Amino acid sequence: MDIIRGGPGRREPVIDRELPGVISRDRRAERDIDPQPLPKVIGPQYHVYRADPMRAVKTEGFAAAAATGAERFIADAKVSAPGDVADALEGFYRKTTKPLWVADGDVNEKARGVLSLLERAGDYGLHPADYRVAKPELVTASVETASLANDAAVPSASENRERALMQFELALSAKALMFAQDMVRGRLDPNRISGYHDFKRKAVKLSFVLPFIKSDDNAAAYLESLAPQGSQFLALKSELAKLHAEEGDDGQRIVLPEKLLLKPGTSSPEVANVVAAIRKHGSDELKASHSATFASYQTGSDYTPEIVDLVKDFQKESGLKSDGVVGPATVRAMVGDSLEAKIDKVVVAMEQARWLPADLGDRYVFINQPAYTVYYHDKSAEQFSMRVVVGSKANQTYFFQDQIETVEFNPYWGVPQSIIINEMLPHLRSDPSYLDRMGYQVEVNGRPVSSTSVNWYGSTQSISVRQPPSSDNALGELKILFPNAHAIYMHDTPSKSFFKRDMRALSHGCVRLADPRKMAAAVLGITEQDVAGKIAQGKNVGEKVTATIPVYVAYFTAWPNKDGVVEYFDDMYDRDAATLKALKATSEARA
Repeated sequence: MDIIRGGPGRREPVIDRELPGVISRDRRAERDIDPQPLPKVIGPQYHVYRADPMRAVKTEGFAAAAATGAERFIADAKVSAPGDVADALEGFYRKTTKPLWVADGDVNEKARGVLSLLERAGDYGLHPADYRVAKPELVTASVETASLANDAAVPSASENRERALMQFELALSAKALMFAQDMVRGRLDPNRISGYHDFKRKAVKLSFVLPFIKSDDNAAAYLESLAPQGSQFLALKSELAKLHAEEGDDGQRIVLPEKLLLKPGTSSPEVANVVAAIRKHGSDELKASHSATFASYQTGSDYTPEIVDLVKDFQKESGLKSDGVVGPATVRAMVGDSLEAKIDKVVVAMEQARWLPADLGDRYVFINQPAYTVYYHDKSAEQFSMRVVVGSKANQTYFFQDQIETVEFNPYWGVPQSIIINEMLPHLRSDPSYLDRMGYQVEVNGRPVSSTSVNWYGSTQSISVRQPPSSDNALGELKILFPNAHAIYMHDTPSKSFFKRDMRALSHGCVRLADPRKMAAAVLGITEQDVAGKIAQGKNVGEKVTATIPVYVAYFTAWPNKDGVVEYFDDMYDRDAATLKALKATSEARA
């Protein structure tokens, strides 16, 4: 309609041909008015999980089929398995004539041990039904005689049993291989869950598994040894066992409304439950220091100063803002998750732990997004932790691992295209001098220009915007880089007030540090005074991190603290929910 009416759609864009994207000064007033909606950059999406497809195992050519005993029936077995499991089965049985799990016409002890382990798969955060194999039923001699007497053409009972034993043989080998693979790398390909997951899936040498089982009398012990042995995984395993032992007792859980808001000086019938929850979940030290309050309180709805002090100390030991206001974060700390929710969180955490290296290293940085905390480990122990701000739900921080390479002092902030398009363009189209006034530097195809000279109605692909070092710089005094495809790094921030909040999913995706100088000194192996000196010089300079320091930008709603106690956090991005759906889809595909 603009073309018909002779409006902006009919005009030729007035562009400086020497520099695409820049409007010539003498014709800036004729800038087109864009009739189209503002463009938007959309972040990654969550997917409907597609499990590894199953395929039939090709049994023709199995070496045992040429035997004269029960083994000859292995070629008749019908088993389906994921492609890599099926490949390993076919490779093994084309060379092997002697069964692994069958001896003297029956299931052997090696098989019984593995069957027992597979039934305990839940101890490792796996789903026992994924690995279940039925043992062949025994057939009596009288039944066999009757079968032969009725019809010589009908397979004898002993022949049927031999067939069943070979079906069991191949099926148990398939399940043992699947179990071994799941123990090492988990059941899921994390990258199929969402675009926010970025992991290279671990390779498991399945061709070694059945030969090891063949040479080892205690196959169950061998398979069990494949579980991760890191202290974090073992703490999660222990927590899962404890939770399962408590099943049936969840009815004693104290309940508080999720949206409760209780301020000092007010009253509420929930005050009694607040006191009861702290009595149940508070530390022994807290309960001892407030023993008089617990002793004197019977019932009542008044939120008295004594109870406010009790709540403040509980908030402080829970790492919350100690203001005496009972809101959603304090309610969560007081009553926690239901037993079922905790089990789900631990199962998800055990799955995710398998995506990471079995040994995180002696020295590493671990960012746990749901905890809004970063932990620095050295000499195989946590040295310190600090509060962080991570991406908002609309700008989520990714889940991946990398290696720290550089600390940059007095950094420039290169504004991502997503922020230019989603947040700056609305200002720039109404006020092209916006970036000039704010002190930003603008380049088109690498050439510095004024923001007023840029055509903000065309593509921004060749336009770069950066903020020079200053006290107002969005990255503050320094940033810590681990180059990755997601442009995520740790950095300082001028917005210090955010660290006082309990919910700190507030950034565009990068990780803001409460004490960046401390972290920079740790990864560089220098003192905080050295860091302060480099900042004071006011120069934009990068310093290489010479040590090998992995960084895990992780997402665990259940994770052990430095004392090995598993703590629980909110699933603020709903990633646990997506992971549980993926686990369910995997079990359904395997069924």
